[in-house]
This record gives sequence, structure tokens and C-alpha cells, in this order.
Amino acid sequence: MNYPIYQVDAFTESIFGGNPACVVPLKKWFSDDLLLQIAKENAVAETAFFIIEEDHIHLRWFTPDIEIDLCGHATLATACVLNRILNYSSEIITFKTLSGELKVSYKNDMFFLDLPSRPGVSCELPNEISSALNIQPKEIFKARDYMLVYDSEEEVKNIQVNRHFFDKINLGYGGVIATSKGNDVDFVSRFFTPQATILEDPVTGSAHCTLTPYWSSILSKENLVALQLSERGGKLYCSNKLKRVIIGGNAKIFSKGEFRI
Repeated sequence: MNYPIYQVDAFTESIFGGNPACVVPLKKWFSDDLLLQIAKENAVAETAFFIIEEDHIHLRWFTPDIEIDLCGHATLATACVLNRILNYSSEIITFKTLSGELKVSYKNDMFFLDLPSRPGVSCELPNEISSALNIQPKEIFKARDYMLVYDSEEEVKNIQVNRHFFDKINLGYGGVIATSKGNDVDFVSRFFTPQATILEDPVTGSAHCTLTPYWSSILSKENLVALQLSERGGKLYCSNKLKRVIIGGNAKIFSKGEFRI
């Protein structure tokens, strides 16, 4: 049987930028093992699978390695497919996920994700992570992810990760954020995941659930513009709403096709 599949570049104004995600609409769920095999075959950071229900959309995210609890860019990619290809009529798309109910709205050719805020708390950095970094941070916080704060955008750009040490730690759903104030935007970041097929994520929407409340407090601003400094790069528009964060961005559909199982 043939199934549709779409590849979407999220948090970008043009193809070949942002973070690519595959999006797969389903009528009923495959087994978890098969979902993971499809994600591995797609070989992008995340594949989103969804089923349209009566009043919401059931959404799940898989990396090539595991099912994860939250993925911003694949949620944006799914909203893009629903809005621009499948002509989903609702102005606000409601997703049911492992992170609870998530809503995505569409305005002025941009998608806005309403996600849970995940403020970090000050902590010590595990030796496996500190040993893997060529530049040490000035501050360390922990939510789902470790967030490492640096003095400058140049330091964040120049971080190198030694996988020999880095892959000795398993952070489950989490990863490691490196961040600083930006030169031309409010803040910049990079995101690394130990023991993952893809070490550096091009653009990480979920990381901004921790980045946004931190930089909103530091800069005394509710609305912020962020840049992720991966090779592909990505721009995000973030708003701090106490227990929630709003993360906005655009997306471009790269390809449409089918796979057969």
C-alpha cells in the first residue's frame, strides 16, 4: 500500500535552510517499531506522524533513534502540510501529543507554535559534557536540556564537540543547548544530542522553551528574535508568556512523494 510523505524545511524563508522534517499522514497507527524504521529510512532529524481526529490531530515525533516528547520544527512542518497541502480549514490547529495539547496558529504567512515553557535551574555540568567541549560556559542551567550560557556569539560559533566523551552520557529526550546574546538578534544558540545519529540539530524549536524564558528575563523583553547557528541556520520569533512560549517561523515544502509498505 502507498502512503503520502512530505519533506518540509522549517524555520526558514527558503528551501535548503532551517531544519528538514518528514511529515506522514496516517489513517491508523503503525506499530512503534515500524514508525521508527520509517524515521530511520528518512534520515532527517525528525519525522512527524499524524492522524486527523474529530476535534484535534494526534501527533507523534520520531528521530532515527527514538520517539521524543516534543519537537518544535516537526510540529511547524506538520502545520505547514495541513495548511498548504491538505487544506485543513481550522484557523488554529490543535495537536494532542506526549507534551499535552499544543496549538498552532497561522498569521501573515507565518506559523506560531504555543508550547510549554521549560525554565532551567542552575546546576553543575556532568564531566562527560564538560570534557567534550573545547570552550567552557560561564553559566549552566537544566530543564529537559542542559543550557550552557556563553559570553559571545563567536564562542558559540566556535564550539566543537568531542563525541568520544560526549556520547558517554545518555540524556533521554534531552540534549545540550549552547547560547549567548546575539550580535544582530536578541540571542543565538546551537543544539547537540549525545548518542544520536545526528549530533547537531539544525534548528530546535523545543530548545526555545528553555531559551525564551531565560533571555526574556535577562534582556527584560517579552518578544525576542533568535538565530540558530547551525550550518543550515534558522530564525525564530519568540514570545515569553509565563507558563507558555510562542515560537513563530516560516516553512517551505521541499518535496512530495509516496512510500510503499
